[in-house]
Amino acid sequence: MIDAVYAQAAPSAFDALNSLIVPTVLIIGIMYFLMIRPQQKRLKEHQAMIAAIKRGDTVVTSGGILGKVTKADDTELQVEIAEGVRVKVVRGTVSEVRVKGEAPAAPKSKAAPEGDS
Repeated sequence: MIDAVYAQAAPSAFDALNSLIVPTVLIIGIMYFLMIRPQQKRLKEHQAMIAAIKRGDTVVTSGGILGKVTKADDTELQVEIAEGVRVKVVRGTVSEVRVKGEAPAAPKSKAAPEGDS
């Protein structure tokens, strides 16, 4: 009528610690490869782009101003936004550089091309 009861050993502290550390390390590792590493890569590319700006390049600032670089210093650029209108811009505010002669990227159309039936 009474079943045999078997004594079980209490879980060790290592098992409890291991059950918390392994998932935490996995989550941190996944976050590093999905979020931190790509952001660092984009930051390095942006810094290289800013360092390569030279006179004659067409730049787009983070405020959306499009102009041609007429003078480049270590920290500032002089950008001509209209004929005879020049403004000083901090290098870090440049969001895009278009090299001389480069056409702006055409907007991608989501509509299907006409004539294909």
